[in-house]
Amino acid sequence: MAMLQHVCSVPLARAVRQPHSFTIVSSRKLRTTSSAVSPPRTSHVDPRVLLGMSEPELQQLANDFGQQSYRGKQLHHLIYERKVKEIQDFSQLPQAFRHELEEAGWKIGRSPIYRTVTAADGTVKLLIKLEDNRLIETVGIPVEDEKGSMRLTACVSSQVGCPLRCSFCATGKGGYSRNLKRHEIVEQVLAIEDVFNHRVTNVVFMGMGEPMLNLKSVLEAHRCLNKDVQIGQRMITISTVGVPNTIKKLASHKLQSTLALSLHAPNQKLRETIVPSAKAYPLDAIMKDCRGYFLETSRRVSFEYALLAGVNDSTEHAIELAELLQKWGRGSHVNLIPFNPIEGSDYQRPQKKAVRAFTAALESRKITVSIRQTRGLDASAACGQLRNEFQKSPLLADSDSLPLQTDIAVLC
Repeated sequence: MAMLQHVCSVPLARAVRQPHSFTIVSSRKLRTTSSAVSPPRTSHVDPRVLLGMSEPELQQLANDFGQQSYRGKQLHHLIYERKVKEIQDFSQLPQAFRHELEEAGWKIGRSPIYRTVTAADGTVKLLIKLEDNRLIETVGIPVEDEKGSMRLTACVSSQVGCPLRCSFCATGKGGYSRNLKRHEIVEQVLAIEDVFNHRVTNVVFMGMGEPMLNLKSVLEAHRCLNKDVQIGQRMITISTVGVPNTIKKLASHKLQSTLALSLHAPNQKLRETIVPSAKAYPLDAIMKDCRGYFLETSRRVSFEYALLAGVNDSTEHAIELAELLQKWGRGSHVNLIPFNPIEGSDYQRPQKKAVRAFTAALESRKITVSIRQTRGLDASAACGQLRNEFQKSPLLADSDSLPLQTDIAVLC
């Protein structure tokens, strides 16, 4: 779901349990078979990546290598607090243990930053180069309050590209490659912390991709971010354009995180023209599931609404939107996103007068509403501008000299 439809709001929103089970062979077998160790029978998770593992899992790993459990605690500290990127730099561990981990094919799971773009307002966009040479974007958004303390939000991707192709979204235009693994999601947050030298306080799954199409990895990453990286669930937002049968599944986990639905239209006919995937998930069905999410979790749903000049930004649209939300109950919030123009799009940003009128129409009908502040526009890091020139073709290992366009979007 291209980053575009989700986007980091200001104030940016607030995100399981379910540690992933995995299997490890005994330390004796590891010593005799070395890198020929059979991978666990768990899909989705690279069995030899440390990032994303919980402390109990790391303790078990240490035991399976013939080490005492406290070595697992040390691993946890080195990965999540010290943020060490290479096993050889685990100086607190015995050299023999480090060597055995590397020989068995274990790695931390941190990828290099391929390019960094910084906006005048301090927003930073990173391109992270994955092991298969694909590139993903993640964005760090710093906001300083009146007391001088900083809230740092990481806007993370869940897929390489996006298969949903929403009409106003730059990411969808770039195509789709694959889902991200849990460590590839978590490492984006750690990369933002490295760049800012500051703890990330908020995480929004509003980057490249549709999180609900990669829900297993998203939930695994959510657990890690909450339990290991120590980011409160209420500081995490999971955004979606709507995928059948997934909102109920998410609600069943009873997270204290915010669900953000990219709505963008007050009726089914108009929504289908903006969001092609809406044909498979009628608006009434989505709203029913959102109401169920609120009843199950007691967490209100945030409705993302990209304002497109002359398309969905009239006062009549606002009135229809208010009626839709009131029909399906309370516990909702509308986050208006004035469209940020992208290359190759016919959509236009609405006039400020139209935005004010739309807002007033909602507020007069008792709908809580906020207008998203545009951040990072000069670095092509604002809502709806995400584009990755290398989504369709892997970046070759020897092609680091290729020019990178700064028109790669991110939508926060």
